[in-house]
Amino acid sequence: MISGPKGSVFIGAGPVLSKFSIESKKLDEFAKGASQVYVSANGEKILFKSGPSWKVVATSRPPSPADGNVTVNLNMKLNRQEEWKQIFEETWRYERDYFYDPNMHGRNWQEVYERYAPLVPYVRHRKDLTYILDQVNGELSVGHSFVGGGDFPTLENNTVGVLGADLVQESGHWKIKRILTTESWNPGLVAPLDKPGLKVQEGNFIMAIDGKLLNANMDPYALLDGKAGKQTQLLINSKPDTAGAWTIKMQPIADEFGLRQRSWVEDNRRKVEALSNGKLGYAWVPNTGGPGFVSFNRYYFAQQDKLGMVIDERFNGGGLLDDYMVDLMARRLRAGLTNEVPNGIPFQLPSGNLGPKALLINELAGSGGDFFPWVFKHQKIGPLVGTRTWGGLVKSSVHYRMIDGGTVTAPDNAVYDPIAQKWVAENEGVSPDIEQKIDAISVSKGRDLQLEKAVQEVLRLVDLEPKHNMKHPAYPTPAIKPKN
Repeated sequence: MISGPKGSVFIGAGPVLSKFSIESKKLDEFAKGASQVYVSANGEKILFKSGPSWKVVATSRPPSPADGNVTVNLNMKLNRQEEWKQIFEETWRYERDYFYDPNMHGRNWQEVYERYAPLVPYVRHRKDLTYILDQVNGELSVGHSFVGGGDFPTLENNTVGVLGADLVQESGHWKIKRILTTESWNPGLVAPLDKPGLKVQEGNFIMAIDGKLLNANMDPYALLDGKAGKQTQLLINSKPDTAGAWTIKMQPIADEFGLRQRSWVEDNRRKVEALSNGKLGYAWVPNTGGPGFVSFNRYYFAQQDKLGMVIDERFNGGGLLDDYMVDLMARRLRAGLTNEVPNGIPFQLPSGNLGPKALLINELAGSGGDFFPWVFKHQKIGPLVGTRTWGGLVKSSVHYRMIDGGTVTAPDNAVYDPIAQKWVAENEGVSPDIEQKIDAISVSKGRDLQLEKAVQEVLRLVDLEPKHNMKHPAYPTPAIKPKN
């Protein structure tokens, strides 16, 4: 039902469009076979689709054959060079009008225009224009300066399937060294080889894929080209031979990044557990948005029985300006709660890990990943270990798109310390208290020097931490003895 002219409505019932007059309370057939009906704002015209054709008629009367059809021509002649010139001009004005600093970080913005405008007539591809816009915005020397999208042709996409496993060459064939798992509590992740009923395990060999024999001289992913999301057969054996091999059916996935990320996190947690002899916990904060909060809450509160924690924000992708997590880590012991289990360990209040902490940082943590360690340091939670963060805390916004759908960011507000009267982190980053770099040799041996250094530091702080006696006081005794 949609509103028509004053005092009437149009009602669609299957293939028939009817007009109902509120004044006369009469329902009259208006048009047959009408669909996708739209009435003009003043209620005088109606546009509807009839079969493959469109019609525009007056709402005062039913349509007639004389009304004819609307000619629809969606073809457009586009002068791309004129469009690219307009986008360049728009981008220059966009930064001028929305950039947080009216002084444009000291740049003469008219001079910037005059420097790059002569290049625009030579643009012959959207990539050329994107490069020029990147250079224009780069004159502002600000971290959150991005150019993306635009009018590009649609390309066919054929995705290689991946198995969620580490493969190594051995005895002339491909051996499964490790099967990546979801740790059984990440429903959003899919581990193709870690499913109930699949007769495959680490140490097995993949002898063939969909009937095509595979050896170490071949790229297994060449046989998985186009297999993402499609049922695929693998010939598996416990030895590098087809004799006695068996076939399993599985579905390769398009991307195993999430599986590898989860494996890295869990491997780190196990390393901290081992290096600290079970004393310390570990939590990774991938970003300062929703997923980062979920990850922090999941790991932080699940390990509140540990004596301290290593918080890892390396590779933090940013998001919000978080102080929520830091506020939780700043809390110290307030109270104890008796355990309802006889002689059970008392509960500590507030909840969470109340011991010493260190925060791991690196050069690939930025934006919200700059603010997080700055607040951690500001609140004196513990030492920062690693390398200086990226250094970008002027927020970027996309207020509207360019005419061809492309985007440019206008960094429109910045973070500062009102007490010290300093800008926070922009083009500077947050420095570690304990600098620790990583090197290729250590990584090749499976060592994470930054993680090891953080564990050493938190264990040192645990030894200095005051020891609280969580034993409850003596139970109260009645003030008046009962009579015999």
